[in-house]
Amino acid sequence: MSRNSIETIMGAVVLVIAAGFLYTAYNGRQLQSVKNGYRINAVFDDVTGIATGSDVRVGGVKVGVVDGLSVDPKTYRAKLVLLVKHDIQMPSDSSATILGDGLMGSKFVALEAGADENMLPEGGLISITQSSVSLEQLIGKFVFSGGGVDKQKDAADNGTTDSNENNKNTTATEEPAISEPAAEPKTNSLTPSVE
Repeated sequence: MSRNSIETIMGAVVLVIAAGFLYTAYNGRQLQSVKNGYRINAVFDDVTGIATGSDVRVGGVKVGVVDGLSVDPKTYRAKLVLLVKHDIQMPSDSSATILGDGLMGSKFVALEAGADENMLPEGGLISITQSSVSLEQLIGKFVFSGGGVDKQKDAADNGTTDSNENNKNTTATEEPAISEPAAEPKTNSLTPSVE
């Protein structure tokens, strides 16, 4: 009987700890929605990893959420509607970038305030944007281009360098600088000396 009660108590403790982790994760990620805010728009070439409800951050602090996504049928660019807290007014020359939380983390929209004195109105457009960077595309470019490593290795193995590198600091009429006095020429034992 005591063994069953110990197992029951341990099961209850595990459930309480799991509930504590869920509560901490929920509050730590600030998943509560932005209820009172204003909407601004941003247009991107690629919004991979962004969904409705994704964070909008300024300086790493959540100030809003992505409220909608659509594709402009004329330009085929992705349009995001960002819901930002009323107390965070963004200058009209602000920029928006899609970033990620580390290599495997979720994506979010990072806003960077500009210097203009005029603020973005409700429904205003952020015209300076930078699209999402895909890790898969970067790895593909590196792998299929050789990453530039093979070209440099081949040049080093052959003792050659880029011709632009050789001509960078010298010209045909320029003589190398001499830091020490010239030494007396050595005579070769096979060559007769002329005196």
